[in-house]
Amino acid sequence: MKLDGRRESSNVDDRRGMTAGKAAGIGLGGLVIIALFTLMQGGNLGDVIGNVVSSQMNQSENVTTQEGQREFTQEEQELAKFSSQILAGTEDVWTEVFRQMGKIYTPPKMVLYTGRVQTACGAGSAQVGPFYCSGDQCLYIDLSFFTTMKRSLGADGDFAYAYVIAHEVGHHVEHLLGTLGTAHSAMNRTNKVNANKISVRLELLADYYAGVWAHYDDQKFGSLEDGDIEEAIRCAQVIGDNYLQEKAQGYSQPESFTHGTSSQRMRWLKKGLQSGDMNGGPRLNMSDAELGS
Repeated sequence: MKLDGRRESSNVDDRRGMTAGKAAGIGLGGLVIIALFTLMQGGNLGDVIGNVVSSQMNQSENVTTQEGQREFTQEEQELAKFSSQILAGTEDVWTEVFRQMGKIYTPPKMVLYTGRVQTACGAGSAQVGPFYCSGDQCLYIDLSFFTTMKRSLGADGDFAYAYVIAHEVGHHVEHLLGTLGTAHSAMNRTNKVNANKISVRLELLADYYAGVWAHYDDQKFGSLEDGDIEEAIRCAQVIGDNYLQEKAQGYSQPESFTHGTSSQRMRWLKKGLQSGDMNGGPRLNMSDAELGS
């Protein structure tokens, strides 16, 4: 991506070196860590993935707040700057998109942390990857997740990393438009299998919104370079539920999917990127056939 001269966001809360809180929900990267390590630790992957939705709202384990002092590597500082620039890009794009819809965009805050972090949804852990909390309208990222993407999944590149951030901002857009609240209410009223299906639609919509952001960011700043789109598509592929489950245990369990298959994630990201149409994404009431396989 071309980011030279791009501004950094002022909506960044750098808490790296601090840990605190109650247990929080799972985000885009949660299944990555779960799929790779749960089985090796003797756990049941299906049970863990099946509990993603309930853990997002119900866990409440207290931990102790600690603050440490350490110097960050040049790579860590570069990733922090990059993340801030991407967040700024989402602010610029979504402010304009919302203005055209006759709405006001209130940007989220991005919290950078290491290990654990206090949130309005509970305590976040680096093990669940980046996530968004509607309770405080913040997205939380432990930058070590990008290293995990590269080393464990082969998903690398600045636009792949940007997609991760834009996906979590996509959940914030869902929150502002009321979709997230509607979905969570419906998930609380149904069984686990149906709640998982609603979760899939939320995640695919966040993928779509990430594509919409990239569409307009490129129009506004000329940010995309050769190979960037392929980086993001590769990332979407390797964080599909089926890919991760098959990598971890040799088979997949469709009834436990919460984020969508690789082909679904790639499809909706590409559709958002190509069209930029806010009305063209997956809907909560969309059939499985309409979502794609």
